[in-house]
Amino acid sequence: MALDRRTLLRSGVGVGAAAALGIGTPAAADPVPGLVRRVRAASAYGATPVDHLRKARRLLIDSDNLLGPRQAIRAAREYVDVIKELRQEAKGSDRRDLLELQTQYGEFLSWLYQDLGNNQQAQFWLDRAFQWSHTVGDGDLTSYVMARKAQLAGDMADLTDVVDLAEAAQRMARPRSRLAAVARTYEAYGHALRGEHTESERAIDQVRNVLDGVAADPSPWGVWLNASYVEVHRAQGLSVLGRHDQAADAFAGAIRLLPDGYHRDRGVYLARQAVALAGARVPEQAASIGMHALMVAEDTGSGRITNELIRLDRALKPWQRLPAVAEFRGAFDGTIHHESEMDV
Repeated sequence: MALDRRTLLRSGVGVGAAAALGIGTPAAADPVPGLVRRVRAASAYGATPVDHLRKARRLLIDSDNLLGPRQAIRAAREYVDVIKELRQEAKGSDRRDLLELQTQYGEFLSWLYQDLGNNQQAQFWLDRAFQWSHTVGDGDLTSYVMARKAQLAGDMADLTDVVDLAEAAQRMARPRSRLAAVARTYEAYGHALRGEHTESERAIDQVRNVLDGVAADPSPWGVWLNASYVEVHRAQGLSVLGRHDQAADAFAGAIRLLPDGYHRDRGVYLARQAVALAGARVPEQAASIGMHALMVAEDTGSGRITNELIRLDRALKPWQRLPAVAEFRGAFDGTIHHESEMDV
């Protein structure tokens, strides 16, 4: 019996679970042999297979930011298989470069699944990337993957592991490096999840104080660490601590600081700001901002945005008769069905 994605979501199956079941994903013939041939033919364009794979990853990252994770997941998984095949015949530095790329694709896949809302697959690919990074022997890459494990633990509200993973990433990172600051940012959110407001604020303040100093770090990892990113994590921390007014203001500030081109991330932050506004009992503004986030969710298929909007939909229930709230819930119902509660 075939079940569509909407039916699963309505019955309580999460976004990630629906994705894991492959709902709406048609079967396809194995494209890897053809991809291997094209990658090997890169010399015809004056490039190497490694060059080709690096460019492909960059294009997939850009596609993910604009169109969301669904467009990129299949291609990224296929490229991992391509790299594995190429490694069988590669030697010397080419073999190491391919393994490094395999690690990067693995970490990228974990991010795609995390954004889709499939945390089980995100954990799987982060674990693989962590293992591969040790084989590469790149300390910065290993530190980055460990920091990403802390970030994922935070998204999953894992009170047991989030701070420990973030502290482990800081120990692995070079002292006073950008990666150490990235991990400290995730530690700050972990403290907030555990209700440790003072520790969370202290960690955020420390990251703010080193932002200028780490800007010149030559590592290619965590280059997106900036004032907006840190403020977002401060806002998330304030939100889980129940300081909704402050969280809403902090999200607004972070969105203003967000560089151009961060299409999907803007949608995530808008959705979280709307949830904070609902918590602060400003329902009409929350619904208005939620409408903007909903448009980004529909464009990108981001599970992170959708999950926040599910929270917003529930939070707005006490004000469901307000016109702005009713408009949001009606539009949201076209994306994720929820049971009508008008007469409850």
